[in-house]
Amino acid sequence: MLSLVPAARSVSLTISRALLVSFWACSPAQDLEAIHRAAQRGNAEAQFNLGLIHSEGRGVPQDAVEAVRWVRLAAEQGLATAQGELGMMYAGGRGVPQDHAEAARWVRLAADQGLAEAQANLGVAYAGGRGVPQDDTEAVRWHRLAADQGHPIAQHQLGMMSMVGRGVPQDYADAARWFRLAADQGLAEAQANLGFAYGEGRGVPQDDAEAVRWLQLAADQGHAIAQGQLGMMYLSGGGVPPDDTEAVRWIRLAADQGLAQAQDQLGLMYMVGRGVPQDDAEAVRWIQLAADQGLAQAQANLGTAYAGGRGVPQNNIEAIRWFRLAADQGHAPAQANLGAMYGEGRGVPQNNTEAIRWFRLAADQGHAPAQANLGFAYAEGRGVPQDDAQAIGWFRLAANQGHPDAQYYLGFAYAEGRGVPRDDAEAARWVRLSADQGNPYAQTNLGRMYAQGQGVAQDRVAAHVWLSLAAAQVPGAIEARDALAKEMTADQIAQAQLDLGAAYAEGRGIPQDDTEAAHWFRQAADRGLPRAQANLGVAYAAGRGVPQNYAEAVRLYQLAADQGDIVAQLNLGVSYATGQGVQQDNVTAYMWFSLAAPRSSDAAQNRDSVATEMTPEQIAEAQSLAREWKPTDQP
Repeated sequence: MLSLVPAARSVSLTISRALLVSFWACSPAQDLEAIHRAAQRGNAEAQFNLGLIHSEGRGVPQDAVEAVRWVRLAAEQGLATAQGELGMMYAGGRGVPQDHAEAARWVRLAADQGLAEAQANLGVAYAGGRGVPQDDTEAVRWHRLAADQGHPIAQHQLGMMSMVGRGVPQDYADAARWFRLAADQGLAEAQANLGFAYGEGRGVPQDDAEAVRWLQLAADQGHAIAQGQLGMMYLSGGGVPPDDTEAVRWIRLAADQGLAQAQDQLGLMYMVGRGVPQDDAEAVRWIQLAADQGLAQAQANLGTAYAGGRGVPQNNIEAIRWFRLAADQGHAPAQANLGAMYGEGRGVPQNNTEAIRWFRLAADQGHAPAQANLGFAYAEGRGVPQDDAQAIGWFRLAANQGHPDAQYYLGFAYAEGRGVPRDDAEAARWVRLSADQGNPYAQTNLGRMYAQGQGVAQDRVAAHVWLSLAAAQVPGAIEARDALAKEMTADQIAQAQLDLGAAYAEGRGIPQDDTEAAHWFRQAADRGLPRAQANLGVAYAAGRGVPQNYAEAVRLYQLAADQGDIVAQLNLGVSYATGQGVQQDNVTAYMWFSLAAPRSSDAAQNRDSVATEMTPEQIAEAQSLAREWKPTDQP
């Protein structure tokens, strides 16, 4: 589950005030006079209601002191609701000096009479040590008394305490049970936490759809954290179809309420133009709001903006200031960035020792880029004594997390026997992992390894592909590729072009690029390679990298299908079945589906579907055509 903020990790100390509905009618002036007369005669409920009237200014000027006077008279007569209210007046300093001990005394009197709101508030007092000694066990006892009466806030508080193990053993299932009881009564905080429980699979089966359902209920009540998390669910497509616009809507609602995590996330969305127009200045405005609240992630992002001059004038000193604020909170990426700034002398005097200190703090938290930087420092003896074994240790930690530079260097170390025994196969394995992530130097070296059969079986096609991927970025890759091409057959060149097109189409080792994919598919298709013809046909049918053209797609499918290509046969069958790019013809569709069916369950299903619209004679004809079909030679 992609989370904007985690489920709450500490007990929320929520003070509850009962919704006190009096049997007295208080609107007309004569009713107010009747309440006043009854209060003067000593009627406790009238005194209490008169206190509420003065507290809220209903028909009289609002007067907190007068409110306390009447509520106290009722409380001194033992009216539980008045005792609970007087306690809250002392807790909040309304009409009396704030006094938590006095608040707890009055609340306890009401709680001892079984008033659920007072029991819940006394539980809050014990949980926070407000007016009473801090005591989680006692807090749980009072919350449970209120929760057993169905009090939703107390139920939620018990859920929080079960979740973190305060006053009770940690028990996620019990926490979810209490959250559900409160959530079913409409308490937004409990709905949000139940949503987090489903999203994380804590105490309940992991279920993104159920998480969304509960988060939506809380978000609709204006719960900021639920709104932010719901936005993140739309962003990732967890439990709902991915929808960047809807993600922005919910995240903005949370950000407008001041939720720092939502402000930072909204800033990042403006930075990349996801769900909103790309706007660096607007991005920085939102990130700044979050950073000013002390959110380490936002402070680090603001530092990055200043370092790169995105949305603000480039300013290394300001970048250092924000990185340091985040780093001092233990934020690993900020620590790593601060180390890089010291290593390069940007905004601070160049200082390798200080760079190492910050890298190590981040690396010890498992931050892969910092681990890689420590590896380079030990490999080169920058700020630390040169030590190949230490370098390998740090590179391996980063490489195992997928850091491409660390993977590349680890491959280099195995190829050279530097800090590890020489091992060409292990070298090729690590270089391949780095190359797959787009490291052009790894791609160049992997191409040469395939060309020479070093650590891998010699494969000129693979070598040609990897050298081609690196050609635009690494000097010498083009020359190596062109020299290799002179040793390759036409079929090998065509296969390399096909594989290169597939890499661009899928974004493997290179940014995804439909136009470049179509270019390479065409090169291979023009050499008669059937899978390239089929892939180019798919591109034309979808309008990916070329103008959409169903007739051209069919022409290319036909060329490949005639040579026995299963993808082309399946797609040609679809074209005839739907009449896209060719006259609709179920007999021909059935024939092509039948030819592909032994190797494709999709083709078999399509054949059976088309058959429902055909006469027995048509089916027999199509089956005969399929039996008589023979593949043609490559043109």
